[in-house]
Amino acid sequence: MRPTAKDLAEAAGVSLATVDRVLNDRPFVSKTAARKVNEAIERIGFVRNPAAVNLARNKTYRFLFVLPNAGDQYLRELLQRVEEAREALKSDLTVVDVDQIPISDPHFVAKYLALIDSNTVDGVAIMAPESPQVRDAMARLFERGIKVVQFLSGQEKLENTDFVGVDNFAAGATAGRIIGRFLCNEPSKIMVIAETMMAQDSIERRLGFDSIINSRFQHLKSLPSLETYGDERRAQTIIQRTLENNPDIKAAYVLSAEARIPVAAIEKSGDHGALTVVVHERTPFTEEALRDERIDAIIAQDPGHAVRSAIRIMRARTDLREPLASQEKIRIEVLLKENL
Repeated sequence: MRPTAKDLAEAAGVSLATVDRVLNDRPFVSKTAARKVNEAIERIGFVRNPAAVNLARNKTYRFLFVLPNAGDQYLRELLQRVEEAREALKSDLTVVDVDQIPISDPHFVAKYLALIDSNTVDGVAIMAPESPQVRDAMARLFERGIKVVQFLSGQEKLENTDFVGVDNFAAGATAGRIIGRFLCNEPSKIMVIAETMMAQDSIERRLGFDSIINSRFQHLKSLPSLETYGDERRAQTIIQRTLENNPDIKAAYVLSAEARIPVAAIEKSGDHGALTVVVHERTPFTEEALRDERIDAIIAQDPGHAVRSAIRIMRARTDLREPLASQEKIRIEVLLKENL
């Protein structure tokens, strides 16, 4: 059995109270007593268990999800899963909150993160586009002792933080493989649609998609990414114009999480039922569109798994433990009409 604090006190020849003071860096401990305790730790192989300490002290874990204030059905899915986790963990001394902010403004996000107090928040899971301002603000969160999880969309070159989400390069490559197979050997163009290319997940998906199309399906041409910014009127205009100017488009790849606006714009732009359409994320809209054969495949990640994984990672880091990597790996799921 693992040595306890009582075993450590006996091995060091000091009181349990002295052991507690040494382990928690409290004052009023002589150098001799501290040396005895530290030597006994090495001798008997004592390992401090922060989770047990927190439980004994009735510590409450305080975690915060920072999500966009604007979105569509996938955002609602995420909010529902956070609410489920909040209710489920109430009895486990864990408080889960969520704030929705305008993440498209990196300066606002940076200022918001700068105000988060380590005395009231233990960990933060952040979903925000890649930018130097946000990346630096997240790094400063970590420096203040707050555990940071990059949630679904990450920041390039940000060390000491965890990422929760699928391998987006692989997800994009999967989309490329599916579209390439569906189009067979017919030379044609592919329309690529994103909400914004500022997001690291969109960038990585585009890179993965192009890597497969360029290497495996050289008879296909991927057009430059169209950015809708989540605006229906803009989406309708740029998608209709692209289809009119490129009659040889045979497929559309929607690489952002929200597919309703671009798919609806494709439908309004004329008779494009023959297009192969691949999207990301399972929502009520994409499920219905898959059943109606308006889209051909969904590349999905489980939002509930992602939320629970972020919480488990923040809790493990708060307890000074390594998360279980195999448990937190988010799978890429490929959904067709037949396996929906």
